[in-house]
Amino acid sequence: MDEVKYWLWLTMVFGAGSSRIWEALEHFETPQEAYEKLSAGETSLKLKDTETRSAKSIKMSDVMNHMRKCAEKGVNIICYSSPNYPHQLRNIKNSPAVIYFKGNINCLCGTKTVTAVGTRKATGYALYAAERICGELARKGYVIVSGFAVGVDIEASLSAVSKHRPTACVFGCGLDTDYPRENFRYREAVLKSGGVLLSEYPPGTPPYSMNFPRRNRILAALGMITIVFQADEKSGSLITANLAAEQGRDVFCLPPPDIFESSFSGNIMLLKDGAYALYDTEYIDELFKEGGAIDTELHETDYQGISSFQTESKDVIPETVPVTEYLKPQKNSDEKTEEKISAVPEKLENLTELQRNIVEIIRKGSVHADVLAIELSVDAGELFVELTELEMAGIIKSLPGKMFEMNA
Repeated sequence: MDEVKYWLWLTMVFGAGSSRIWEALEHFETPQEAYEKLSAGETSLKLKDTETRSAKSIKMSDVMNHMRKCAEKGVNIICYSSPNYPHQLRNIKNSPAVIYFKGNINCLCGTKTVTAVGTRKATGYALYAAERICGELARKGYVIVSGFAVGVDIEASLSAVSKHRPTACVFGCGLDTDYPRENFRYREAVLKSGGVLLSEYPPGTPPYSMNFPRRNRILAALGMITIVFQADEKSGSLITANLAAEQGRDVFCLPPPDIFESSFSGNIMLLKDGAYALYDTEYIDELFKEGGAIDTELHETDYQGISSFQTESKDVIPETVPVTEYLKPQKNSDEKTEEKISAVPEKLENLTELQRNIVEIIRKGSVHADVLAIELSVDAGELFVELTELEMAGIIKSLPGKMFEMNA
């Protein structure tokens, strides 16, 4: 389909990963109509000042130039209406409008998929379990999905590569960004095994810390089940697990070797909340049995137009930096941690509307996460993403028992 350029234009105007794209499409029949009307200023859609300026200034020639640069870097682009767009992403909140990828995107279509996540500072026990379990699943024909981070993620993906099986790696930055630096050498092996590297962020996008919680909704959706191998109580893996549960996916957790080991406190929390204990791959096979719910989903991969699900949610989703900002030359950085190379909002006026609403409530005193969810009318998964971003920015801090307060 020749619609990619119109979807790309929308991401340039509203920002990669922005829910504003779907709000705009409530007013138009197609992305092409959205482009024609918005660029001409002929719309009843209320735009922010920055969006109005972008709609007028970003030309289709800019989009075509961007596509040419992607092609030169070997980066492919598909959009929501592309036939080979992963069907698992079609009916989640704020589906990626555009996906950039290298490799075989079709390895995710009509195939059994499992998302594997865990901490970067994994124990030998967790790494061994990830290698054994994911290797066996890959041998049985499952595609392992990971975030390509150091630790559990890369161990899970490489276990598939070792079986000459495809694996899908979801990035929180541009595919040409050397991050994580330690894993760069594994990219070619993933591609040679028939796998795919993908991101909703365009080439040149740095690994901003705010990108990773948003990236996790894609991780949670691509895998028809999610396995958490190791997580503490503040691990980003919990975001993925919670989002997977919100999407109706089953979540498995590796039982901790020691119930008093704090590095597995996240596993214990998930197990208490109803996650399945992971002992082997047999029960996973049972969930994927022929005629079951997951098997039925595997066969429902035909594209049937823009999902009405996209227009049902009015929740405020954090905005992202417009694509045009990512296309500017980026300075090289030798920092080795995500925190050091990430751009984190430091002033309250730079927060999204939802984040400001959260801060206004917490300013009045410590508050429970469930109370925040009720007062703000947002689901737990989305709230957890926002709380994590605010905590990363040093604006709030978490307390025991899912309580939060302002960071002094």
